[in-house]
Amino acid sequence: MPKTFEIPRAAEPLLRRQAGLLSTLQCEELGIGRETRRRLVRHQRWTSPARTVYDTDPVPLAHRVRDDLFAHAARWRTWFALLVHGPDTIATGACALVLHGVSGLPRGFPLEVARADRSPRLRRHGVAVVDYLPFPTVSIDDRQVARIDHAAAQAIVKLPRQNVLAVLDDLARRHRFGPVELAALHDLVRRRHGAARLHELFGLVVTRSESPAESSARLSCHDNGVPPDDIQALIVIDGKAVARVDFIWRLPDGRWLVVEIDGVGPHSTPQALVRDAPRQNQLLASGQVIMLRFKPADNDRPGGVGAQIAKVLAAHGWTPGRYPDAGSRIELGSPAASR
Repeated sequence: MPKTFEIPRAAEPLLRRQAGLLSTLQCEELGIGRETRRRLVRHQRWTSPARTVYDTDPVPLAHRVRDDLFAHAARWRTWFALLVHGPDTIATGACALVLHGVSGLPRGFPLEVARADRSPRLRRHGVAVVDYLPFPTVSIDDRQVARIDHAAAQAIVKLPRQNVLAVLDDLARRHRFGPVELAALHDLVRRRHGAARLHELFGLVVTRSESPAESSARLSCHDNGVPPDDIQALIVIDGKAVARVDFIWRLPDGRWLVVEIDGVGPHSTPQALVRDAPRQNQLLASGQVIMLRFKPADNDRPGGVGAQIAKVLAAHGWTPGRYPDAGSRIELGSPAASR
């Protein structure tokens, strides 16, 4: 294989939107013939994850290092599903949500597509061809995709509960799903197998949840009987905003339990963690705050973070429903004033 081979410039838009994947048909249209493709794979410059699909990045997906790896992997898996079954397939379920830009899906979300003619096809390479009732579609990146409400209804009945709430929170926060749209989505879900376990989650949706990890942790708190008194609460000391915290509970002795979920959203960068440190010190120095910090992976343990938070709250005699001011800023006195 000559080292001078370069992918045609006309392929660049396809590679950007398809996470580096090309189908056999697309290669032929770009003038990359069968022998060229074979040599690229043989010389490990490309890989072929399926007979009709080529990956122009030779590094295995699991070993890639990039800041947007989760989003990249989701798009890679989605486009793999579409390319495996041909150009006339329709993205459905979780694959459609990926193309709509919805967050909250698990890493191993189900891969599925549909066909406009509803003809049966065998599962290939872990990708199912589903036959839903007729549903509306939109065009995204020149592919037919289930409309976002129908895509969500198709997807969430197959997802773990924590991911369902994360998806619903994201729909409410970033995709303008208000009470009317959420009620309509709930009606679409009611008619699907597996919907019974999801009904309560529609009542937990909030627009202020800033990440899937926060949604998952908040659900764990509800499951353990300790729903936060407030989320994304603004804390002020001597009239100056000091911090906006993920979760907060008012303790009977007048202090506050603050919980932060690190490694996601506003806390995800090293710079953010450096900024968080002095704010945390101010909160703790006030003598009016107890703070717990968790990583998203902590919620994978038995009982999740909610079980650990519940133990702390029980030790301080907290009971639900005693804080009526959710959404208000929280005023703390300075350390000197509190002595």
